[in-house]
Amino acid sequence: MAQELNCRHSGSGMPLVLLHAFPLTSWMWDAQRSALADLCHVITPDLRGFGASEPHDLSVTDAPDLDRMAEDVAAVLDRYGFRKAVIGGLSMGGYVAMAFARKYPERLEGLVLADTKPEADTPAAAAARREIADTVLHEGSPRVLVEELAPKLFGRTTATQRPGVVENIRWMVEQAHPTGIAWAERAMAARPDYGPVLAALDVPALIVHGDEDAMIPLETARGMQEAIPDAELAVLRGAGHIASMETPGEFDVALRRWVKKVLAARKEAERKHGHLGLRMHRA
Repeated sequence: MAQELNCRHSGSGMPLVLLHAFPLTSWMWDAQRSALADLCHVITPDLRGFGASEPHDLSVTDAPDLDRMAEDVAAVLDRYGFRKAVIGGLSMGGYVAMAFARKYPERLEGLVLADTKPEADTPAAAAARREIADTVLHEGSPRVLVEELAPKLFGRTTATQRPGVVENIRWMVEQAHPTGIAWAERAMAARPDYGPVLAALDVPALIVHGDEDAMIPLETARGMQEAIPDAELAVLRGAGHIASMETPGEFDVALRRWVKKVLAARKEAERKHGHLGLRMHRA
């Protein structure tokens, strides 16, 4: 069952939904909400269990599943009255965006994948995620992520030259709720290979990747570009895994240029074939 997510939003027009990384919140998209508001309606949810969205009841028997998060995103579109949207995500947000593309291809107008990958976890990686889930629940604290994950979320340039970004990323990790962490880790451990989803994609895609990402190599981004029929790749110099926060200016330029192309194509399609009926109603 879908959960109602807390959302921050700005602007009007074509909806652009941006999904945050693990274990951060929609606050990581503040720069993008401001930079894109004159072009489109930017919606940034706190995914279930993070930020101001409700934590999970881990006693529920349904296994954690990224499809549940995709259902939450579809419910956000319904709430704002949109039938279709551009869906984007960074890292875990990218996994959820790909889950949305698989589950709701008819509701997808474009896909933005930042510092993420389509492959499922290896058995060892999945086991490590489940171990982290058990640890944070046992300790009632995100300590293990603060100590082991947070330093990997930003690149070497950010580590030496952008202390404010380092502080903000670390702060968000420290605020993460143990049940949200555990549920998301178990859901990511169980995720499928999204390669077939990307190969079958019939909407434009933008891939954004930091060249200092220590968690996902740049070759993965290049592989996604090759796999998707209509995809562009923007490589951000001096950015690590959380590229939207580390080099927001460069991230915004790439996203803005691509969104303008999507809007131009949308306008041309409407001119040729009439209004596409992308709006359902204003909730």
